[in-house]
Amino acid sequence: MKPRRDIVRLGLLQHACSPDPRANLRTVLRLAEQAARRGAQILCTQELCRSQYFCQSENHAHFRLAEPIPGPTTRALQQLARSRRVVVAASLFEKRAPGLYHNSAVVIDADGALLGVYRKMHIPDDPGYYEKFYFAPGDLGFRAWSTRYGRIGVLICWDQWFPEAARLTALHGAQILLYPTAIGWHPAEKPSHGAAQHEAWELIQRSHAVANGCYVAAVNRIGHEAPAGGPGLEFWGQSFVAGPAGQILSRASADQEAVLVVPVPLAAVEETRTQWPFLRDRRVDAYGPLQQRFAGDNPGQNP
Repeated sequence: MKPRRDIVRLGLLQHACSPDPRANLRTVLRLAEQAARRGAQILCTQELCRSQYFCQSENHAHFRLAEPIPGPTTRALQQLARSRRVVVAASLFEKRAPGLYHNSAVVIDADGALLGVYRKMHIPDDPGYYEKFYFAPGDLGFRAWSTRYGRIGVLICWDQWFPEAARLTALHGAQILLYPTAIGWHPAEKPSHGAAQHEAWELIQRSHAVANGCYVAAVNRIGHEAPAGGPGLEFWGQSFVAGPAGQILSRASADQEAVLVVPVPLAAVEETRTQWPFLRDRRVDAYGPLQQRFAGDNPGQNP
């Protein structure tokens, strides 16, 4: 039997982060090399892969972690992509201009070309996740890129809870949605809420795969981080790939460094979208209220 030419191998890089950005970049490059040796063609890092999750506190010193795009990390990943002939999606702390910063992802093709940047659109502000202090909301919209191995879209962490983000990225033709992530438990909440929180996180992303007939890959970090002191966050790892029917194809552990290499047949995207024609049956004429904060403010419209 001949091998299927439409099969693409995703490589998810899950690891702990130290306080040293240079050491973290070495870890990313080491795991990327390992993934490439195992046949991965599209690699994705976790969110803010060069640092610990500094958004647990509001501290101006953390702005020193940011870098321009392109910058030193982008160039290192471009060299990796070019030498290993892999596509790379990597989440970085972008310094766009003095006083203007973003939580961004670079998309690099297998020849090392920088295809573009995605800037995180949804910025949280919750206990332990004070991202509004650091990041301006993304202004490039939802995007997808044609790479050597398939058409991919990138969304970042908090974006993963919003069906609108997944749908709009899929409407740009994405066959694979990549979600660099940094999410974990508040240690005091884990005994009572931990299982439900993790289940909701995985479930919402699997639902994006079903609703859009595409693959979803979420890449989370591991380890306990408390850069500001206090209880910190316990990241739950469990990076995974879901298929177009929402099925889990592979999942990493909750606490171990991992390189997931997952083969995905891209032909399943078109097959699924014809069997479950959600895109065909969308009522685009009736979705205007989605552009309102709360449709109940205008009860006379689209009752």
